[in-house]
Amino acid sequence: MKTAVRPRAEMIVLILLVLLVLLALVLLAVRPSSSEEEIRETPDPHEGQVYIYDGNEWTWMTPLEGVPVNALAKEEFQMMGNVPIYLGSAYDTILGVDVSEHQHEIDWQQVKESGVDFAYIRLGRRGYTEGGLFDDPWFEKNYEGARENAVLVGVYFYSQAINVEEAREEAEFLLGRLNERELDLPIVYDWELIDNEDADIARTKDLDMKTRTSCALAFCKTVEAAGYDACVYFNRLQGYYGYDLSKLTDYSFWFALPVSPPELCWPSFYYKVDVWQYSFSETVPGIEGETDMNMMFIPLEPETPPTEEPSPTPD
Repeated sequence: MKTAVRPRAEMIVLILLVLLVLLALVLLAVRPSSSEEEIRETPDPHEGQVYIYDGNEWTWMTPLEGVPVNALAKEEFQMMGNVPIYLGSAYDTILGVDVSEHQHEIDWQQVKESGVDFAYIRLGRRGYTEGGLFDDPWFEKNYEGARENAVLVGVYFYSQAINVEEAREEAEFLLGRLNERELDLPIVYDWELIDNEDADIARTKDLDMKTRTSCALAFCKTVEAAGYDACVYFNRLQGYYGYDLSKLTDYSFWFALPVSPPELCWPSFYYKVDVWQYSFSETVPGIEGETDMNMMFIPLEPETPPTEEPSPTPD
């Protein structure tokens, strides 16, 4: 009778082994893999960043604190001929040109009748080699012609300042030539990187972000102190890497990015822009040759529901 116990004991051991195997399989099934554990334990290197196209490549960027974000969406724009049309409901839009001596004689009546509502007119410039200050010889005539034809007017100065003192000098030069004349739009600080055959001899070629931002601030504060609004002009690379925009949020932003249908038909920039320069080569009646074209975004006040009048109280 003793020999009958062994098979029974072996059966119990076998069952226990099977149960242990099943338990191990269950534990393996519910336990995360080592790769999952690594993902869970490794922090996201791009947490708090946004993925943007900076003009050269797609890259991760940490947004600047305090700089309003661009609420315009690509889906809110469509092309009508060679003109982008804004279909959204947050802004009204008007079209405008920016002109200088390069456009020569302008028939402002034709310009206005073609649908142009505003103009930024160059008042002067600084040279990028010797650094001299120069008037734009067509400013007076352009200012008068635009005003006489109900075109809203702003002015800009082409800067090549390399320090705060020069930026203030440019602002004072502009204010002296402006001589307290009325403007409808801000005065624009237009600092541009020289990228032609003279790039190596340009006095501004090695200017860093901190200095460039300080120059823009000095210029804008000077014209603001004289009672005018101020604006800063830049393209996409300059907006991301040329300026610390968090220091310039008191001023309007004029953003340059030419339309390139069908993909690029909207102001593709992470931060909010007030004016979009969408073409460098537009043909406008009244202007000989090519000129730049711009779209201005005028915020619309959200509609407020009518206030209900209180019901009369019974006597």
